[in-house]
Amino acid sequence: MRLTRYGALLAKALLLGLLLSALIWPDLSGIKGKASTARLIVYPLGGMILPLWWWAYGRTRNKLHRTFPWPADLLMTLPWLIDLIGNRLNLFDTVNWWDDAMHFILWGFLTAGVLLAFAPRDLSRALTVFVALGFGTTAAVVWEVGEYVTFVRNSPELQTAYTDTLGDLALGTLGAFLAGLIVHQLRTPSTSNV
Repeated sequence: MRLTRYGALLAKALLLGLLLSALIWPDLSGIKGKASTARLIVYPLGGMILPLWWWAYGRTRNKLHRTFPWPADLLMTLPWLIDLIGNRLNLFDTVNWWDDAMHFILWGFLTAGVLLAFAPRDLSRALTVFVALGFGTTAAVVWEVGEYVTFVRNSPELQTAYTDTLGDLALGTLGAFLAGLIVHQLRTPSTSNV
């Protein structure tokens, strides 16, 4: 658990560092022209939503587990950090498969973190997957609408946006689905319930 805590804190520190560097040196950030202002607002909120919720509400509500859910926090911080690193290294524009892989993997991380933090442990496999799909698919739609509103509609990407958006939604949904299966499996003792 200590290693997970340090990983989550390191991920937050790196996220903050990358966000600050994007403010100071916007031309070097890799997010210039890609909704940088929105990212500078949404990403810190995404990385801090669980600690803020826990501080305001979660630690008193969760009677069984009074310790902070570090694995969930790490999983909910990694998508924002990895996206910034990918943009900083220009991987989204130079590696053909990077964007697709990120929609699948990062939506899986985010969904797994949300499930670990907020979903009851005793949900059946079917309900865990339905919750994962409900959150993951909704979040993917919100993300794609945000991309469209903030930069796609006024960029050269508009020509291929429809196909890209459908692919991103499908991959994000598959990532959420897989996260639901994995979280359920990890939470279930060896005698599995369905």
